[in-house]
Amino acid sequence: MASRCEVRVYARDEATARAWAEAAIGEVRRIERKFSRYRDDSVTAAINRSAGAAPVDVDDETAALLDFGARLHTASGGAFDLTSGVLRRAWDFRSGRVPAQHEIEALLTLIGWSKVEWERPRLRLPQPGMEIDFGGIGKEYAADRAAAAMQAHGARRGFVNLGGDVRAFGPQPDGRPWSIGIQHPRAAAGTTIGAIEVARGAVATSGDYERFFERAGRRYCHLLDPRSGWPAAHWQSVSVAAPLCVAAGACATIAMLMPVSEALAFLRGQGVQFLAVAADGRVYRS
Repeated sequence: MASRCEVRVYARDEATARAWAEAAIGEVRRIERKFSRYRDDSVTAAINRSAGAAPVDVDDETAALLDFGARLHTASGGAFDLTSGVLRRAWDFRSGRVPAQHEIEALLTLIGWSKVEWERPRLRLPQPGMEIDFGGIGKEYAADRAAAAMQAHGARRGFVNLGGDVRAFGPQPDGRPWSIGIQHPRAAAGTTIGAIEVARGAVATSGDYERFFERAGRRYCHLLDPRSGWPAAHWQSVSVAAPLCVAAGACATIAMLMPVSEALAFLRGQGVQFLAVAADGRVYRS
């Protein structure tokens, strides 16, 4: 998943701790193998190869992620869309090239969850070139599953940190919650702007500061709006605490794509704790 994986767990001995950590890492690798768009043997690749042709039957785990993506699409007014991965064909953040509007418009015709024919367990992408991409929730889902894997083996206190998205499943030994530092979006790596405490639950962050380029004073980040095809521009970062990492990450991503007042209303409506930094540097906390 191209992310640093950190596991912290308390056990009666080192061998047990290592076994639990290995279970977590194994689960992360399983999910990457299954859902990565970069692997020809993944479920995602099989779905995308069938675009414009016959439907594909999917397993229960994949179906649950598709159902979750459908709910997010509705809740966000289309700001979250599992079919938006095609936009990476126009946006290459290594080259720093700003695509022409006509390139983006051509790709927008391939985007839209409402076009997808989905009735468990059968999925069909009706247009050639359409894609499903679980990248918007995959890392967070992996963090949740890794924590669950350790709990299934008997772990009761610890957390999983996948690239800054944290899933905790019990407090520290003294009962204190974990203090999750939030990266300052305009400072050096490791510089925090605040912290969110969590004993059981998750904290996830979406921001414009890890993959981006700048042209003519404008920042173009990797977070792309499926409705316009252009990068998010309203926020520097949004961090959210929720019971599950996949929910925290989805809320953070959706908020990043909304204007400030709309995003704040959305986050408050979800009943989540948050720390958000607007494009002008103003900080908002729940």
